[in-house]
Amino acid sequence: MANPLYDRLFGVHASKTAPFLLLQDGTSVSYATFLEETAQLAHALVKCGLKPGDRVAAQVEKSPQALALYAACTQAGLIFLPLNIAYTVSELSYFLENSGASHIVCDASKVQGLSELTNQLGVVCKTLNADGSGSLMELAATQPVSFETVERDLNDLAAFLYTSGTTGRSKGAMLTQGNLLSNAETLVEYWQFEREDVLLHALPIFHTHGLFVATNVMLLVGGSMIFLPKFDLDAVLKFLPKATSMMGVPTFYTRLLSDERFTKNIAAHMRLFISGSAPLLAETHRQFEDRTGHRILERYGMTETNMNTSNPYDGERRAGTVGFPLPGVDLKITNAETGEAVPQGETGIIEVRGPNVFIGYWQMPDKTAAELREDGFFITGDLGKIDEDGYVQIVGRNKDLIISGGYNIYPKEIELVLDEQPGVLETAVIGIPHADFGEAVLGLVVPQKGHELDLEATLNAAKASLARFKHPQKLILVNELPRNTMGKVQKNLLREQFSEPV
Repeated sequence: MANPLYDRLFGVHASKTAPFLLLQDGTSVSYATFLEETAQLAHALVKCGLKPGDRVAAQVEKSPQALALYAACTQAGLIFLPLNIAYTVSELSYFLENSGASHIVCDASKVQGLSELTNQLGVVCKTLNADGSGSLMELAATQPVSFETVERDLNDLAAFLYTSGTTGRSKGAMLTQGNLLSNAETLVEYWQFEREDVLLHALPIFHTHGLFVATNVMLLVGGSMIFLPKFDLDAVLKFLPKATSMMGVPTFYTRLLSDERFTKNIAAHMRLFISGSAPLLAETHRQFEDRTGHRILERYGMTETNMNTSNPYDGERRAGTVGFPLPGVDLKITNAETGEAVPQGETGIIEVRGPNVFIGYWQMPDKTAAELREDGFFITGDLGKIDEDGYVQIVGRNKDLIISGGYNIYPKEIELVLDEQPGVLETAVIGIPHADFGEAVLGLVVPQKGHELDLEATLNAAKASLARFKHPQKLILVNELPRNTMGKVQKNLLREQFSEPV
């Protein structure tokens, strides 16, 4: 029976003995072995009483079996709901109740803590541990190694991904088979992936970056992945010579650059380094190219859309930008109040439309109507502009916009100026309450290692490049900026911490 996502990503490899996953312990998992375990898991899920369209929540450590669970849900026509392994029981309560998931797969160590919640909601709990053991795997081990794939079409739901929820409740983005497959097909062609590619995979697989971008791209071409449990600097340096490509968040690249073992020679055979999920500093771009000769390719995507734009594979990869809209993706910059397109070069809200864009938020029709226009454009909430050459620049999130004395201030513009000052590693600019102006600009500054910053001199240097209304009222030295698991700076936490009015 036809099941486009499973057929294209998984089923086509059923008899391949070539390696799919290369593991940290030196062993490997072939495509054939992986898909046999997938079939056994699909049988196990059906044995648990799950039917096509049911939601399966998974809060599990990264492992080959965890990835096979995603494949099994696809094969059995189930909706896969990956959840951050850091979520607490109280946070899980919302996701389980909102999604209506009847089953959750988790690490055995979490069962006791979840028992009151799962009993209250009537959710069945199965276990899957990082080493591949657990009650779900015990059940799967007794099942046949082939499974009759459930019929699905491109419009059927494949996954729910919940947004990070930094303002208000998280929203469950509904992603179809067509959303995921179309994006993978576009990226394979745009980034020129082939069967011979070996991707170094150190990303988590509860997020779109590691699961639906990195994994789906490699499945589509039938390549191999060096499948590391997490980013470990020693492990990455060890395996990098065996890879041809790598996808990561900016933190991966700054950590590599911090180690003298990371040399031009160790990266000489690499074809492509890709960065996303958070902005990459221009200084990191420069240092990386100076060290390795490679220009990192930066792109832009989000939970609701997967990838929207990318710097070119062939052509200038411009620091401070996320490149051009991907083939098949329409992108425009609009006025937040009127929805009308703004002139090129002006800042506004980024809106995107294409086969990659989700179909709405689960059980949130009002939110869906507010953010998905009738003509198919999704209002991303990201502020951006398009330069004279067509490159898209991300200025920040709409919610991070600072309004001081009636003026709109875009934090990214100030951060770029501060980041250029001597001894500054990175910065975050936020708005804090101000008695006269409503909000004032506050800059949080992380110094480069071994540097003693003169904050007054740094502030004065920045003021010379900025209009007066954009001047930070104050700079504060901090050791680091709070980040989520994908490396994004959590400005909501900074606003809470530095909420005193000035």
